[in-house]
Amino acid sequence: MTGLPEAIYIPRALVFTTVFPHAGQRHIGLFVRERMFRVAERLPASFVCPIPWFPGQSIIRPYRPGFRPPAPRREEQLGIHVLHPRFLSIPGVGKRWDGLLLALGALPTLRRLRQNPGFDNLDAHFGYPDGYAATLLGRWLDLPVTVTIRGNEEVIARNPSLRPLLARGLRGAARVFSVSDSLRRLAIELGVEPERAITVPNGVDSEKFYPVPRLEARGELGLPARAPVLISVGGLVEGKGFHRVIECLPALKADFPGLRYLIAGGATPVGDWRPRLERQVRELGLGDTVTFLGPVAPERLRVPLSAADAFVLATAREGWANVFLEAMACGLPVVTTRVGGNPEVVSDPRLGTLVPFGEPAALEAAIREALHHDWDRDFILAYARANTWDRRIDQLVGEFQKVVAEYRQGKAPSS
Repeated sequence: MTGLPEAIYIPRALVFTTVFPHAGQRHIGLFVRERMFRVAERLPASFVCPIPWFPGQSIIRPYRPGFRPPAPRREEQLGIHVLHPRFLSIPGVGKRWDGLLLALGALPTLRRLRQNPGFDNLDAHFGYPDGYAATLLGRWLDLPVTVTIRGNEEVIARNPSLRPLLARGLRGAARVFSVSDSLRRLAIELGVEPERAITVPNGVDSEKFYPVPRLEARGELGLPARAPVLISVGGLVEGKGFHRVIECLPALKADFPGLRYLIAGGATPVGDWRPRLERQVRELGLGDTVTFLGPVAPERLRVPLSAADAFVLATAREGWANVFLEAMACGLPVVTTRVGGNPEVVSDPRLGTLVPFGEPAALEAAIREALHHDWDRDFILAYARANTWDRRIDQLVGEFQKVVAEYRQGKAPSS
């Protein structure tokens, strides 16, 4: 518990989220674990990460590879115990019931943990169904709730049946942490009092992400020493926009012979676009240009990042794309779309270029310029190193202490 005055009460937190890595799906929700395991170094914390389930769901897996892979009921990750209770969730229907069913499914586990080892606040990640379920559980168990919103809330807020549930959950939280100011504004639009809405961006782990000598990194990946290299990292879904970058490659190859494009990432619970992307690559004759690296463990990601000349992500939406900081920590400029929190991360033209979403010509021009430009890599590295996790975790720990103290004084929000 270093860094905390002894006179200050140290609360116990229970982290609650359905988006978290597990033995059956190791690359989902790493950004949540990265943030909250660091909090757990400072405060006692339990982790309850429910898994959606419905009878006979294994029948679907042969037709949808990667669909809801089996997860253990409990496991140990980096020395921390994580529980995975089940909750009823039928895909494609009844999403407006997911929040209630999630709360009911997790309730027995939380009641047991409430007694031993005990906890003082519920910390949920994502506004719906997780945040909504957490506020129900908070009422049932007489606990304050904090909710971190991360980006998909923008989509949920446009759904007429889910928007009221999202708003109700956020209004019932003692704090709403947003990873970007754009999401904070959304929370306030949904009725959260401004003083309860706080921006706490993600950070970067400088011990995992740092430049590897380029020739060494390229040699490890079998890449030509002098070829122009682009890289994108993320789940292989439509929203991340890998297909939009691939569309630009034929024209870019005319200017940059030997151009290579690395794609790091795999299937997600939302889907798997790899077959579509591979078909697009074949149709455009880019088999010698595009390399699918598959999922890359965080501790290995610095190698392909260091091998590249620029990072590009033509994403449709983002809260705070932590991968931008990770790329910058390896010395890469970033080309991305002007959506969500992206302008807050790529906040200086010396860090990269923002383009309007849905404008292929602008994206192509920005990538071309990024490959031509002589970037100040020292400035990019310094910016990344100024955004490490320490300051973020200090802020979160302080807010957890305030939330518990306020709740004890009877200052709970109305939901």
